[in-house]
Amino acid sequence: MFISEAFAQAAPAAAADSPFGSLGSMLPLVLMFVVLYFVMIRPQMKRQKEAKAMIDALAKGDEVVTSGGMLGKIAKIGESYLTVEIANGVEIQVQRGAVVQVLPKGTVAAK
Repeated sequence: MFISEAFAQAAPAAAADSPFGSLGSMLPLVLMFVVLYFVMIRPQMKRQKEAKAMIDALAKGDEVVTSGGMLGKIAKIGESYLTVEIANGVEIQVQRGAVVQVLPKGTVAAK
């Protein structure tokens, strides 16, 4: 039922025989964080940097897709808002951050 005294006294001696001590038990945890960084955190930071560069490079006449799925051509650019022409004579105002993709020229067909 209870741990015998012989086992209880032998347990600390076995841990002291380890050449790395407590570092050996921390190694898997440290390795897990290193793998997590290279698999999840680093690619996410790269995507954020690319999105910021795309938003900073927006210019009048660029054809864009907004986060709501609207396609249009940038008519005016402000500090934090864009005016996007989604049809002839129909313009909407969106935040710069709402732009998710810049399309190649000629993608949005004007009718």
